[in-house]
Amino acid sequence: MKRLVALDMLRGYALVCIMIDHMPISPLRRFTLANFSIFDAAELFVLLSGFLVGLVWLSVERTEGMRAAQWRFARRAFEVWRALVIGGVIMALLSAWLFAVDMKHTAIWFQYSVWVMENPLGYLGVLATMWLQPNLLDVLAVYVVLLALVPLLVPLLRRWPLSFAAGSLVLWWFAPILNGLVPNHRATGGLLFNPFGWQLLFFSGVAMGLFRKEFMPLLLRHARLLTILSIGMFVFGATIVIASRFGDAALPLRRALKVVYGGKIDKWNLDGTRYLAIMAASWLVAVPLADIMERLANSRLGVALQQIGRGGLWSFVICVLLSILGDAFQMNPPGQDAWQRLMADIWTMVALWWAAAMWLAYGAPRQKAAREARAARRAAKQAAKRG
Repeated sequence: MKRLVALDMLRGYALVCIMIDHMPISPLRRFTLANFSIFDAAELFVLLSGFLVGLVWLSVERTEGMRAAQWRFARRAFEVWRALVIGGVIMALLSAWLFAVDMKHTAIWFQYSVWVMENPLGYLGVLATMWLQPNLLDVLAVYVVLLALVPLLVPLLRRWPLSFAAGSLVLWWFAPILNGLVPNHRATGGLLFNPFGWQLLFFSGVAMGLFRKEFMPLLLRHARLLTILSIGMFVFGATIVIASRFGDAALPLRRALKVVYGGKIDKWNLDGTRYLAIMAASWLVAVPLADIMERLANSRLGVALQQIGRGGLWSFVICVLLSILGDAFQMNPPGQDAWQRLMADIWTMVALWWAAAMWLAYGAPRQKAAREARAARRAAKQAAKRG
């Protein structure tokens, strides 16, 4: 499968935004995606992850068969669950150590550091059952659920795409009610990132990866209209965000916008406005801005972001840990100037890039060799059965 460098760059950009957005007094936090669009890096990460699932599924199914693709994503769901558990423990231990050396931080809830020290087995248990999804890692919990469904649902999506889309919309519509029925530590029940809502975005990405060669020629016939509509949707969402920062001065505009979108935009259940805005942005990036994205991806900064994006799950866990460290460095000592806090921002971004580069150099090759060995064993077994 040929790598899409712009996809890797955007995944890396999403991870950098996730990291910076969770550092409350970061100077760069004012310039991340969430400041200029109605959606943020979480939607970007989930959509791109779904798109990558679709591409990988096609590649594996073509070369090794559908059963191999199903096993591939069943294992991936386990790997993400394992990262959620191990990352949650390391995150809590890091927080406990920072408090022990008198370095305040607010990127995560302090109670994790208390629980991991007072009742480590209990804390491990609530992570493993996903009864608790620690903030910063909570998006991984919904990702585990969605990946676990991939082996079952992608064959259905492949066979009946329109029926699947209709079912996905119905599920999204009733998502708040359904999520409340899921046992959880939250008083309202359910996961913070509602899987019944976010499945719509994830499987939209999967469908884009699976069917892009079939649908793109049809969509390109109406490229001008789709581009105009996409620009309009993106600008509409951006106006909602930007107008909210002008307070009473923009009150008439804000009231007019609320008539259209209803006055409340819910991230956790995946609001329809956010969904339409990220889908509009995906068209703009993939079609009218494709050449620009390609050039950006091949720039020096773009290559660094590509490496972060290719780091995948490793990069995600590292970006979470760096959020906590960066937040602690910016808060201690108190009263730092903006340039001092900016240095912490730069340090975290360089550290994230370095960690991703080390993974690509030493961790990813071993992972690839293990996958190839498993594929060779499966091929040998199939050959033996045929013989």
